[in-house]
Amino acid sequence: MAEDLYDILGVSRRATEEDIRKAFRKLAKANHPDVNPNNAAAGERFKKITAANDILSDPEKRRQYDAGEIDGKGDPRRPFWGHAGAGAGPGAGAGPRRGPQAARGGQAGAFEDFSFSDIFSDVFGAGSAGAGAARREGFGFAARGQDLRYSLEIDFLEAVLGAKKRVTLPDGGVLDLAVPEGVTDGQTLRLKGKGTSGSLGAEAGDALIEIKVRPHPEFKRDGDDILFELPITIDEAVLGGRVEVPTPAGRVQLAVPKGTSSGKTFRLKGKGVRTRTGAGDQLVTVKIVLPHDIDESLSYFFSEWRQKHGYDPGRK
Repeated sequence: MAEDLYDILGVSRRATEEDIRKAFRKLAKANHPDVNPNNAAAGERFKKITAANDILSDPEKRRQYDAGEIDGKGDPRRPFWGHAGAGAGPGAGAGPRRGPQAARGGQAGAFEDFSFSDIFSDVFGAGSAGAGAARREGFGFAARGQDLRYSLEIDFLEAVLGAKKRVTLPDGGVLDLAVPEGVTDGQTLRLKGKGTSGSLGAEAGDALIEIKVRPHPEFKRDGDDILFELPITIDEAVLGGRVEVPTPAGRVQLAVPKGTSSGKTFRLKGKGVRTRTGAGDQLVTVKIVLPHDIDESLSYFFSEWRQKHGYDPGRK
């Protein structure tokens, strides 16, 4: 038994023209072949939805369908020659014969006051290139391919210095990606034309790669600056000296002044994150670390020193 056209669109027989229009828009958007590539079931549903709307959106065809004069395909259920007057032969007059309008592949009612460009602007977004300007060519539609989203996890130093990476796709394919120096956690990189192919010659979509940056055990990032905590010895703090400091680009020398306290921060100009707008700095905060074993000579020295040079560091 043929499926009822009202059931196909999910509306009642009392539905208004606006109800039918809304139901068709919703179903067509969800089942369109360009939205469901390689989905034969969705393609078949789209054909049934379009055919149902062709009849129900046309007042005269809908009347004929409701009266049982035509079936769900728009074909006459029985001849109505007498309606054309005496002497009229089969197909004459204004019965259910499908005239030039109906012969256009069952599309007239669907498109007289409705455009599929509306559906495409809903599906792909008005800002997507080619989506809002989808055009009908025969029974096909030219539409920009869809963007594909992927996630890539990289090391902290790769984010700071840049790197060449390869992304393996779910289908086994690969994308070679140049990660620019200074990329941030959560930033999305766009590979033009690496998404799905467009239909009927329209441009392909893009591949959108979201970057996830793994934390570093020593470096931290604050905007374009690199934060680093440098342990120094008690004698380096008291006497001063030159100490090596690691940076993302390599080790450099830092002059620690005589009498440096824990918490003192030094700035290494230009040793931070490089971006297109410039380079940040590396901020080095020193931390005095005592030896594991305090021997008797060190204890004696400080006990004598404290008796003669005791001071208040500002404790509260």
